[in-house]
Amino acid sequence: MAKGRPSDNPLIVHLGSIDHLSLAAEMVTESAQVLLEKFSPGPLTVVVPKHPSLASAVTAGRETVGIRIPNHPQALELLQRCNRPVAAPSANRSGRPSCTTWQAVWEDMHSRVDYILRGDSCQIGIESTVVDCSGSQPVQLRAGAITLEQLRTVVPDIKTWNQPEMAIDPTLPSPGLRHAHYQPVAPVYLFDYHQQVIELPDSQLAQSACADLSTTRDRDGASGQSLAERCLLYRSFSSIADYMRGFYEFLREADRRGAARIYLQIAPANDQGAALRDRQLRAAGKTN
Repeated sequence: MAKGRPSDNPLIVHLGSIDHLSLAAEMVTESAQVLLEKFSPGPLTVVVPKHPSLASAVTAGRETVGIRIPNHPQALELLQRCNRPVAAPSANRSGRPSCTTWQAVWEDMHSRVDYILRGDSCQIGIESTVVDCSGSQPVQLRAGAITLEQLRTVVPDIKTWNQPEMAIDPTLPSPGLRHAHYQPVAPVYLFDYHQQVIELPDSQLAQSACADLSTTRDRDGASGQSLAERCLLYRSFSSIADYMRGFYEFLREADRRGAARIYLQIAPANDQGAALRDRQLRAAGKTN
């Protein structure tokens, strides 16, 4: 395949409307139905029993499929014109940071695909929340822009796959959980407090990229101007949402500039920061 995706990693099937669910799903469970009605179109993927017509290569041999209805005008128009399920991965080389602009897609894929659909930059910046609704117990498999707290306002009994009491299939039936993901060329280092970066020698920072949260920087008493002057690339995000929106493009820009290393202030381990924290850990080659 063009992106070099492992064949044991299932694809998400995209639809142009909630009315098209029967084209991809053999059965839509109650939890999947209410979640899609609440959060679609949007950054939500539900896993349900697959329609028999779907190719085994799409689901990596599984009897379930992830379904999503994206909330992007050009993507929706394309899907509605196709009027059929479209199985598609993210438009980046496998393992690399995801693409949030068409220019980033061009960097990774221009010599590997026939067409690139140009559009505006992604408004959220990270992948969809994935919820397995194929069984009696709904389980969040991947954190995303829709938080666990938001999911539970609709389906209160949703669990997470890594809770000790959950006997989840160890092969993890969700994109983004089994293989290396989101990793730039430069090694990524995570920090909690600005002092950990500020104390690094100038010669090291001059070859490094650094991203932080301005709210915590101010709390730490650090100077954004100092970091901007000392780093090869420096970006300060005003909120978790802003950080998520610009996260992957920051990693890619660090690689474009030839950064020798990347320092990221890690997002808090709470409901709001969970999705970004997960991507940061994976970018650094960690899983928890």
